[in-house]
Amino acid sequence: MASLQRKKGFQELKSVSEALELVMRVCGSKNLGSERVPSKESCGRVLENDVVSKIDVPPYDRAAVDGFAVRSCETFSASPSNPAFFKLKGTIEAGSHVGEIGEGECYEVYTGAPIPKGADAVVMLEDCEVEGGLVKVKRAAPKFANISLKGEDIRAGEVVIRRGELLRPWHIGVLASIGEGSVMVRRKPRVAVFSTGEELTEVDGARAASGKTIDSTRPMVVGALREIGCEVLDRGIVPDDFDRISAELIELSKRADLIVTIGGTSMGGKDLLPEILKTKFSLIFHGLAVKPGKPTGFGVVEGVPVMMLPGYPVSALVGFESLAVPVLYAWTGRKPPKREKVRAFMTRSVASTPGVRHFLRVTLVRREGRLFADPIAITGSGLLSSITKADGLVIIKEDLEGLEEGSEVEVELLRGDSN
Repeated sequence: MASLQRKKGFQELKSVSEALELVMRVCGSKNLGSERVPSKESCGRVLENDVVSKIDVPPYDRAAVDGFAVRSCETFSASPSNPAFFKLKGTIEAGSHVGEIGEGECYEVYTGAPIPKGADAVVMLEDCEVEGGLVKVKRAAPKFANISLKGEDIRAGEVVIRRGELLRPWHIGVLASIGEGSVMVRRKPRVAVFSTGEELTEVDGARAASGKTIDSTRPMVVGALREIGCEVLDRGIVPDDFDRISAELIELSKRADLIVTIGGTSMGGKDLLPEILKTKFSLIFHGLAVKPGKPTGFGVVEGVPVMMLPGYPVSALVGFESLAVPVLYAWTGRKPPKREKVRAFMTRSVASTPGVRHFLRVTLVRREGRLFADPIAITGSGLLSSITKADGLVIIKEDLEGLEEGSEVEVELLRGDSN
């Protein structure tokens, strides 16, 4: 889609696809490198190298049930009416010594215990009776019955987790089982974040002073970055000062893979960021053809990409999800998670601007077996509560001129169900 000219302020608005292409040109091929971390702390990280087991798992033949370890050939004809008798030599617990049996002998074994030498089967407790020092076996046990054989799960030399795998909780268990105390993983993206605005104040548990606004957008973005798995450098609030902001950008370019700024991107007298990048660094675009989120921009400072998000929470969230999320997942070698989608019918008509992608917040309600999407009446981009109240988003594409009441739409769920 061709870029849309704006009468004043933004020189041009980029479509989401155009903007993302420009962003990925700068960011897409970045190699974050790798680092070694303890295996128990590697969940959610992307594996950099194949993991090859140095040992067999299990490392020895072990009992899969509680019972009695015997020679299977001596139970061949055992039955309740014709039991086989064995002399009980003792008990072997998990982690204890390995015994040895001869003809007519057995050991009691607990689950996980090593199988004594000479034994090749375990008869379950419920198929046996103990009378004095003798064990009466009432069921035949085939060879290797109820035994986990050495290397049955993992063989020494086997690749157990391959490079590029996103490590999940079960992988951590596998790493522990093969004795791997640490692994090489892709380094976390380092993202620096700061807000601009003289009107902003930090969250401190108290009410904001008159004329001040609590900075709620930055904590939201920091939380989103940490959820993705980024290492976040939270720089707080930077005053609306050309030189101060410029110095902060230069300093952070030495420490971060990506800089995210919040606020100062619109057309007010103190919205300085686009001008700073344009005059001192590199402004790639300023203005995104979305609603909310139009003041989103992108540039480069000393070789480091800078994502400029609007100060209003919902606008910032739209810009972040449209442009920052694809970059960060690409850097970590993962695909962004896909939201569940449902079909629903609009409860009322909604207008939209052709050439602009609209993100409509809706609640879902089921009536007479049909699912309806009800647009939230308050749609200001500063109203963060509209996201917490919404069940999902209806994305109105650029080639549409609104949605009619009763039209069927696709809803991206923000919650786990659709009522």
